[in-house]
Amino acid sequence: MKLDCRQPLGPRFLAAVQSSVTRFLDTQRDLLALTGDRLDPVWDQAVHFTEGGKRIRPAFCYWAYVAAAGADAEPTRAVMDIAASLDLLHVSALIHDDLIDLSDTRRGGPSAHRFFEDLHRDSQWGGDSEHFGRSAALLIGDLLLAWSVSMVEQSSMSAEKLKRARPYLDAMRVEVLAGQYLDLIHQAKPVSRPDLLREAGLVMGFKTAKYTVARPVQIGAALGLASDDVQQGLSLFGTHVGYAFQMRDDLLGLFGDPQVTGKPSGDDVREGKKTVVIGYAMREASPADAERLTQMLGDPSLTQTDIDEVRRILVESGAVECTEKAIVNEASSGMKYLHQLDLDPQGTYALATLVHAAVERTA
Repeated sequence: MKLDCRQPLGPRFLAAVQSSVTRFLDTQRDLLALTGDRLDPVWDQAVHFTEGGKRIRPAFCYWAYVAAAGADAEPTRAVMDIAASLDLLHVSALIHDDLIDLSDTRRGGPSAHRFFEDLHRDSQWGGDSEHFGRSAALLIGDLLLAWSVSMVEQSSMSAEKLKRARPYLDAMRVEVLAGQYLDLIHQAKPVSRPDLLREAGLVMGFKTAKYTVARPVQIGAALGLASDDVQQGLSLFGTHVGYAFQMRDDLLGLFGDPQVTGKPSGDDVREGKKTVVIGYAMREASPADAERLTQMLGDPSLTQTDIDEVRRILVESGAVECTEKAIVNEASSGMKYLHQLDLDPQGTYALATLVHAAVERTA
């Protein structure tokens, strides 16, 4: 399966990821069917949430394998299966994240807990619909996490290569959960304005930077039998690029087109997310604007007019400009580490192209 390094997220790559996911999920359907049709909604939601998406984590994993193993070492189906398994882990995290944040939408439709809440209500079942929805979403998120492990272990990857990759896979699963908890603390615990940026960076490192880029490239490189020095360099590359990815995500959450992002703009503010761009605003805004931003942060009743005011404060304080500069600096630092490594040119080209896709995106 030879893919074009000039289009590391092109249609052929996306189709290959989807093929791996679909093929694996099809093997799990018979197990769910043992209960009759009771788990059909669970299956439908699993299929729905694993169709589409950016596929950025599988891409960093796959092309890091090419970079480490060499373009002549044609990746096997097992490499793609392991890369694609990272999207099952990602969807698990999304479902849990929406549940924690009580988000109503995901990928242009209802979030999982809202879907199951509506299912309960429309079916006129007993008990509380909201509780049923939250419980079902928690379980389907756990199911996808378990499936992400099974997909790796059931791949045809050699025992030697899988042994090399397993520590990075294990770390990725733990770090994303640790990052979620750090995020919970960060939103709940009072943080002084001077410390907000530092705390936001800590959360970003665990919740996104390692999980989105650093661990995927290390997993792929381990499958390609990369040396320890290459792994260390890829960790630095991935962490810097992961920071840039998350900061772009934060800006899109405030200024992105909901028709493109699939989520209403301003939800992070309503949920009280103390992101890096908010940290810059707290540091740079006038006392009056900083106080007003503090009042609005975490208020679920904010109107679109209120969100527009938040945007004004972020722009006029220079917070957006500071964040854009930080994105460029982090991406550039990552690229510097990448080009210092002894890797296959085609794989390196693909990884560099992915950096641009990660930080210059509109969704």
